[in-house]
Amino acid sequence: MAMNVQNIDYGRVDEVVDTLHEAFYDYPVMKFVLGADAPDFRRLHERMTRLFVMGRVYSKEPLFGIGDPNRLAAAAIVSLPETDGTPDALHEYRQQVWATFEPAARCRYDKYVSACASFDIDLPHHHLNMVGVRKAHKGTGLGRALVEHVIRKSDRHEDSHGVSLTTELASNVSFYERLGFEVTGHIEVAPGFETWNFFRQRKT
Repeated sequence: MAMNVQNIDYGRVDEVVDTLHEAFYDYPVMKFVLGADAPDFRRLHERMTRLFVMGRVYSKEPLFGIGDPNRLAAAAIVSLPETDGTPDALHEYRQQVWATFEPAARCRYDKYVSACASFDIDLPHHHLNMVGVRKAHKGTGLGRALVEHVIRKSDRHEDSHGVSLTTELASNVSFYERLGFEVTGHIEVAPGFETWNFFRQRKT
């Protein structure tokens, strides 16, 4: 498959959601927030993935993908350096969606967000919210291609000082380090659940 990264039109948002839903199905954050043993885990996982993707859509931020016209093989969502705050429509959408989750799930999510807040980088930059590859395409370099695409976007953006991201898999740490990221924070959110924050400073 070609490694060409595409800007994905919002009309294909369902494809982005489906791609990331598959890629992140066993991801530690999702299991922590939703509860790995939740009887309706699949439905809740799709809903939470959509919540994250729609955050970028409501904020008019980019969706990236690799694939053919009929099916994405990999996708990424990104927050841009410039922001006017959370749009009212996004705030309302989040409130509506969170009302459909159990309160305990919201509490666990807030605990995770609070832990990550200690990693805040006080410089305008791109934040790579999610990057995921469908299972059939794992190990083919698509994830790397998406990350490098975001890095190039940041390097060409005069107001961006770099790219940040988090991971909850220890096995990902060396992968991001090879791409020039440095660990800027590491914390155990709950027993057996850790998160690492990375930042790659813009190259001039």
